Amino acid sequence: MEPATKTETLDIEGMTCASCASFVEKSLSRTPGVQRAMVNFATEKATVDYVPTQASPATLKEAVINAGYGVVERPPDISAAERSAEIDRQKALAYQKLKRRFGVAVGLALLIMPLSMLMLWPAMMQRVNMQWLNYGLLFLTLPVLLYSGREFYESAWNGFKHRAANMDTLIAVGTGAAFLYSLAATVVPGFFTSRGLMPEVYYDTTATIIALILLGKVLELRAKTQTSSAMRSLIGLQAKNARVVRPDGAEVDVPIEQVQLGDLVVVRPGEKVATDGLIMEGSSAVDEAMLTGESLPVQKQAGDPVFGATLNKTGSFRFRVTKVGTDTMLSQIVKLVEDAQGSRAPIQRLADKVSAIFVPTVVVIAILTFVIWFDLAPVGTRLPLALVNFVAVLIIACPCALGLATPTAIMVSTGKGAEHGVLVRNAEALEKAYQVNTVLLDKTGTITRGEPAVTDFWTLPDQPTSQLLQVVAAVERQSEHPLAEAVVRHAEAQGGASLSATGFRAVEGKGAAATVNGQAVLIGNRRLLADEGASLSPSLITQAEQLLSQAKTVLYIAVAGQAVGLIGVADTVRDTSAAAIKKLQALGIEVVMMTGDNPETAAQVAEQVGITRYFAEVLPADKAGKVKELQAEGRIVAMVGDGINDAPALAQADIGLAIGSGTDVAMEAAGITLMRSDLNGVVTAIELSRQTIRTIKQNLFFAFIYNTLGIPVAAGLLYPFFGILLSPMLAAGAMALSSVSVLTNSLRLRAFDNH
Repeated sequence: MEPATKTETLDIEGMTCASCASFVEKSLSRTPGVQRAMVNFATEKATVDYVPTQASPATLKEAVINAGYGVVERPPDISAAERSAEIDRQKALAYQKLKRRFGVAVGLALLIMPLSMLMLWPAMMQRVNMQWLNYGLLFLTLPVLLYSGREFYESAWNGFKHRAANMDTLIAVGTGAAFLYSLAATVVPGFFTSRGLMPEVYYDTTATIIALILLGKVLELRAKTQTSSAMRSLIGLQAKNARVVRPDGAEVDVPIEQVQLGDLVVVRPGEKVATDGLIMEGSSAVDEAMLTGESLPVQKQAGDPVFGATLNKTGSFRFRVTKVGTDTMLSQIVKLVEDAQGSRAPIQRLADKVSAIFVPTVVVIAILTFVIWFDLAPVGTRLPLALVNFVAVLIIACPCALGLATPTAIMVSTGKGAEHGVLVRNAEALEKAYQVNTVLLDKTGTITRGEPAVTDFWTLPDQPTSQLLQVVAAVERQSEHPLAEAVVRHAEAQGGASLSATGFRAVEGKGAAATVNGQAVLIGNRRLLADEGASLSPSLITQAEQLLSQAKTVLYIAVAGQAVGLIGVADTVRDTSAAAIKKLQALGIEVVMMTGDNPETAAQVAEQVGITRYFAEVLPADKAGKVKELQAEGRIVAMVGDGINDAPALAQADIGLAIGSGTDVAMEAAGITLMRSDLNGVVTAIELSRQTIRTIKQNLFFAFIYNTLGIPVAAGLLYPFFGILLSPMLAAGAMALSSVSVLTNSLRLRAFDNH
């Protein structure tokens, strides 16, 4: 028996690129007791599965520190809102600190640049002492190096101590080489002149590169904050206070944190529901759009569940608290989205493999560039040219964009999905949904409502329809049968005076009997009427056969021993099913239906919603087999279901989608949960996955093509043909813009709307 594992999420600080995430991940993975470690650069989180008897949060933290990075301590047992607020506060402080570093760098670079350009005008240099000018540039550059760029050098040094290289290694080596060369040219210029070399300085290169990289970091951090805006919006929906009814009947406003299980809470019109519970008294229309994405309010009455952060629209009601804190629906959604944002899509593996070997490869290329230029360039300029191209290669090759390409798109899309009532369990599910070409729908509760409803109410010509309906409802109100409940709902929707019945008698397997307004009333199947001696007219028998041919259940109505009407009952198709199936087919997806009903009923429903292929008389145990059957045809199958008996099929499918109104077992087996009880959520999930994967592919293309083209140009490949060399400062600007362009492309997903 394998030991039980525990999952810990760590907030990592100090990571600057995908290589950093890889180092932290390797360090955690090597820790005894750790079974799986996954580090997400974009969210700056590490998710670790470990055996508690062999490892602990303390040993995990030590592994991160040993890798040269830090762990941000978070207060334990705090709500999602408090945790979010603390994270936002930490990010705001980091953002302000970064802006100060950038401000110093850009301010001094704007002084250093024009002073450095004096060297380009010999007439001006005759009036200026070259040696003093170089010392002035040196002292202006030192604050940029020691304050603004300090973290680059500290990170590179930590990597060196752990025999690792990251993005900061490239920046530190590049700017450090330019600075040290300039320092030598300033302090010992005779060393260069005695060898026929011009003692040139590159302080402007050092300062401007650091300023441009910090500019990219500022823009990047700002954009990364926007990628989690959907998550913050969800958390911000939580009510701050609740009006609790005390044992003495007094109503007291208390902070949401003080609400306890079993409390009775009052909700007035226009207020948010404080937490999850069951309505005890009152009724209202509640806006649940933040959970389901459905804009229409839901009617609620005594016995119905309500969820925290939903908005009460009209009436007032009191509800009993059933869940608080991290157990509420909102907290579970937030947790699910956080987990999805921290997960890794299979498409990211290529980028991770490249990032792991990228930095050492670039260092080798930069050294080769230096050696080739030093060997081939004219003696008087070979050292400056070799140095400039060496620095340009190091700076332009920083793999920031590569590390951000996938996780930023996942962060935006999973948050956006939650806004539309589509909860994605992990990034792998999102990628699988993109590949789907066949959707297998369970009929009951998925295509249909999953509960009986009255479809036909037919009476003999001499019978007053509305009055007879109320007579039937009077009998059925005393029954607990699902068909009886359907009849009562239909009667209440039609309105009319409510009648009462006496002498109610349930006849097992046949129906019910009672007395209404002094007359004996029967409602049930044909056997009940036969047993009670009620006669059937030919027209009524013909109508009954017609309803039966439509796969409807028929209830016969008899009053005073005479059959006077029929009720047709069926599990009706949801209003949105046909339109949603048509949308799926328009996306090039084949839609297949599966049901335990007989072929006639299956054919009726399939025709009604526009499905041409279906499986009928499928036993619950055989549902997973039907999924396998489709997979054997080479199809990528998405299974959509809502019941316990759907769970094996959901697990067998390439991607399972559970209707949110379904059971917890079904939702646990699914990769995607649809909070709305209709098939439009399936359309949303597939369209969102397609747009997300397209965005990721675009990001990866931008990142790969940038480095593929940028490194040869920086190395001087174009110089022999066109005399073009890439300035290290231009390389720094291009590197910064590449990361921002990837982030900006990911942020376009915030405009996703499937309507």
